Amino acid sequence: MNILKSINNRRSIKTFTDRPVSRGEIEQLLDAVCQAPNHRMTEPWRFYVLGPRARHAYGRALGHRKAKRVDDAEAARAVVEKVAETHESLPAMLAVSVTLDENPEIREEDFAAAYMGLQNLSLVAPSMGLGTHIKTGAIMDDPAARAAVGVPEGERIVAIVNVGVPDELPDGKVRRPAGELTTWVE
Repeated sequence: MNILKSINNRRSIKTFTDRPVSRGEIEQLLDAVCQAPNHRMTEPWRFYVLGPRARHAYGRALGHRKAKRVDDAEAARAVVEKVAETHESLPAMLAVSVTLDENPEIREEDFAAAYMGLQNLSLVAPSMGLGTHIKTGAIMDDPAARAAVGVPEGERIVAIVNVGVPDELPDGKVRRPAGELTTWVE
């Protein structure tokens, strides 16, 4: 597939078939991350492949955060369990973190490199018949989520990536053309 077509056809996949994702497929995806541009070659990325128990624990952490918006205690418990079960049933779930350099400039460069790597992963996946959904947010710093993933001190989770064979391909969202966002400076 031509790279521009891959970029234009990339989608966040929210539902997957039951087909497991093999270790070899996951390793190929992670190898794609490692090919991202990385100033100073710090290779800051670290990968955590979550099994069913870890996915469930991560889902519980996320579920507890979502349940805070629910007033009824029983309904809140149901939210926690549903989110935990949904995560446990994912075909594959990866956490990508970066090491935290003492130098703030290097930390910023490393964070950017990790996201370039995630873009590589999200573009390679469809060529393998897989889809991805990259998840971010405050949950990345949640102590229960960090414990579920097994991320040590000195690392920052930058994203969780759900991976599997797409159950369906959603339509793309309309994006503004670059020309509307561009200023030519002389």
